[in-house]
Amino acid sequence: MDRVIFDADHDAYRSSVRSFLAAEVTPFYPEWERAGIVPRELFTAVAELGGFAAVPEEYGGAGVRDFRYNAVLSEEAAYAGVAPAILGPTLQADVCMPYLLELTTEEQKQRWLPGVASGETVVAIAMTEPGAGSDLAGIRTRAVRDGDHYVIDGAKTFITNGINADLVITAVRTGDDPHRGLSLVVVERDTPGFERGRHLEKVGMHAQDTAELAFTGARVPVANLLGEEGRGFFGLTNNLPQERLSLAVGAVAGAVAALRWTTAYVRERRAFGKTIGEFQATRFRLAELVTEVEITQLYVDRCVVELNAGRLSATDAAKAKLWSTELQSRVIDACVQLHGGYGYMLEYPIARAYVDSRIARIYGGTSEIMKEIIGRSLELG
Repeated sequence: MDRVIFDADHDAYRSSVRSFLAAEVTPFYPEWERAGIVPRELFTAVAELGGFAAVPEEYGGAGVRDFRYNAVLSEEAAYAGVAPAILGPTLQADVCMPYLLELTTEEQKQRWLPGVASGETVVAIAMTEPGAGSDLAGIRTRAVRDGDHYVIDGAKTFITNGINADLVITAVRTGDDPHRGLSLVVVERDTPGFERGRHLEKVGMHAQDTAELAFTGARVPVANLLGEEGRGFFGLTNNLPQERLSLAVGAVAGAVAALRWTTAYVRERRAFGKTIGEFQATRFRLAELVTEVEITQLYVDRCVVELNAGRLSATDAAKAKLWSTELQSRVIDACVQLHGGYGYMLEYPIARAYVDSRIARIYGGTSEIMKEIIGRSLELG
């Protein structure tokens, strides 16, 4: 079934993205995987491609806030088998940028947005702590007001872009109330008392840098407060639907890519005198998976439309994230099986997808948290 949410401009952008990935990412991807990080130049290249076009024109962007373009970039990276390399730029565009567009003062916009638009400024968001993951109310990193500065003490972990980041949108505790005591403060690269800890080694997603961050008496100007003090929890929850939709888009695209690789493989691989694809068991299994993926694609596409219209609810985003990431895991596991021993060899993209995709059911809120959000919406008691 043809998808109907894109128009000719999105199709042209898709063609540009495909060419960009083939020339600027795929040839260097193995090197970036070994290094555990992408070069900062990738962010400026993605900016030239239009990846940060949501920044208004007066601050150096194009002023185009249409999540369909974000979806195209994520999808094509998955189809090309290089999604981990693009996760840093897409995190900046999909997750961090709404905070910088919606919660900043005019002075902050002038200070930060031109660099974000050009890709010269890399942004991260720091919520997760060693003792607090999906439970935002459990955040313990504390910011104490001292004149015109906040003094921040605490630690964050599993931070995407943690090594490359120039700006870190940091969730801190400025009061004792579990929700109204949270604030968002932007910590800049050279802030005294701010250090990057370990560059974390992960099971998969090797090209995407993930780090621990430490704050020891870090002095951050009060002028770096995002929004109002004590309103950080609400800022975070308002932007989580877009983050979770971004992950759902990537998950469906990852499943589509796995099915494409596997369909091509079973057409060529022979056993017992015929191709693997000629066996009924293979056809039936792929028929099931293709059907599930196409139906899921329609739901996620509708969520993109709802997000653009400002109507995507936290519950619907949670449904998209839960179902898409669980489906991605099922699809990739089945596709590895259909590849046989070659599915376990890293020279095949399906093997890399197997280790890269497992995190999808964890980051951005675990599957269990998604079920809790959906369950609460049922008002069962």
